[in-house]
Amino acid sequence: MTYQVLTGATSATLRFPADFLWGAATAAYQIEGAATEGGRTPSIWDTFSRTPGRVRTGDTGDIATDHYHHFREDVALMADLGLKAYRFSVSWPRVQPTGRGPALERGLDFYRRLVDELLTAGITPLLTLYHWDLPQELEDAGGWPARDTASRFADYAALVARALGDRVPMWTTLNEPWCSAFLGYGSGVHAPGRTNAADALRAAHHLNLAHGRATIALRAVLPSTAQLSITLNLAAVSAHTTSPEDLEAARRIDGLANRIFLNPLFHRQYPDDLLKDTAHITDWSFVHEPDLADIGQRVDFLGINYYSPTAVAAADSSRPSPDTAQPGAWPGCDNISFPPVPGQRTAMDWPVDSGGLHQLLLRLRDELPALPLIITENGAAYEDHCEPNGTVHDPERIAYLQAHLEAVHRACADGADVRGYFVWSLLDNFEWAHGYSKRFGLVHIDFASQRRTPKDSARWYANIIHTGTLARRRCTG
Repeated sequence: MTYQVLTGATSATLRFPADFLWGAATAAYQIEGAATEGGRTPSIWDTFSRTPGRVRTGDTGDIATDHYHHFREDVALMADLGLKAYRFSVSWPRVQPTGRGPALERGLDFYRRLVDELLTAGITPLLTLYHWDLPQELEDAGGWPARDTASRFADYAALVARALGDRVPMWTTLNEPWCSAFLGYGSGVHAPGRTNAADALRAAHHLNLAHGRATIALRAVLPSTAQLSITLNLAAVSAHTTSPEDLEAARRIDGLANRIFLNPLFHRQYPDDLLKDTAHITDWSFVHEPDLADIGQRVDFLGINYYSPTAVAAADSSRPSPDTAQPGAWPGCDNISFPPVPGQRTAMDWPVDSGGLHQLLLRLRDELPALPLIITENGAAYEDHCEPNGTVHDPERIAYLQAHLEAVHRACADGADVRGYFVWSLLDNFEWAHGYSKRFGLVHIDFASQRRTPKDSARWYANIIHTGTLARRRCTG
């Protein structure tokens, strides 16, 4: 791939390769709705969101953006924007309601219709098997801390592959296993809302194992041309200062955020320092002899989700951590703080720093030089409003996406093998514990009427896709 910079008098135009994969992403529970239709049973997010106090204002994903009934309209929007690809997830309890046994054909039929609609529109489907909606029955049996859940996931992966493998060329096993493990079982701010450090570490391993076993199952069913991946929300970790204490804090967080997944996936081992750091929490006896060989299966690309950087320091009572630090999500790191990063912030109170994405991509260039990368999520929430004339102006989102696409282009020019970019998200949606209070979409959703309105950022992104170029402003003085 060639990444060109075309210079002019007042600007530079960044050109992306003709085969660069431009897309947008969503997740089943956040958009589908139809929570009890077609035989679908509750997931852990249905249970969690219906538990008082768990989700802001008691919002649930029961209706969401009603994509289940509006998918043809949504695919038409994708086609209008010129998307080359669409990343979506399958609802596990819609396809296999108990997490065991045969597939529910009514559930698979929805995804068959969706995929057919995408292909008719010339849009490549990128299917994610798991975006956090574990069937509640499997959680009742132990959830991700239970070893059997990894085997159940592999069975489910094979069911979906047999149904859609002839039409879907790109497959992702798990989305952000860090969130599933450490927000779901450590801090408890995500479903299922458990708070046990040992369970969080156990869940992380079984998610890794689930990925490996599902990859084996997929390769046994899918055509040899299918591309397989996992998506990680790797952290761009930096020490707050160069003090030995802050550098040590950054090392520990890097182990829990990044290397707990990268090392077993690509080197078939857990980092020795991570095992020592957490030895007072667990002896890691849940890692069995064959596990690491299963986990370390070949993938065809790595999905990267990036939103903001992570600054780390030794604990300091005078330097409180922001709410986004998620106490309890970092087992064994009670003496570590997360100082606020200066500068602009999104509506999620996340710092805006595209340099973290560049840093992360160069790290992967060096550590995994032969592995293609795809940015599977990148975007920002802002306070968007639909004007009476039907327009939605979101200049902050455009500026955010502009800066991060420039960072991607710069990383590619520096040797990172990035093959595609997916905006999060196509639609405003149910934003997990924030309910409907945060809007990430390129398309505004009026949740009362389900009216879809493309924002200014959608038209801006459509132009980039159409031209394959990004106009970059240059400093003039």
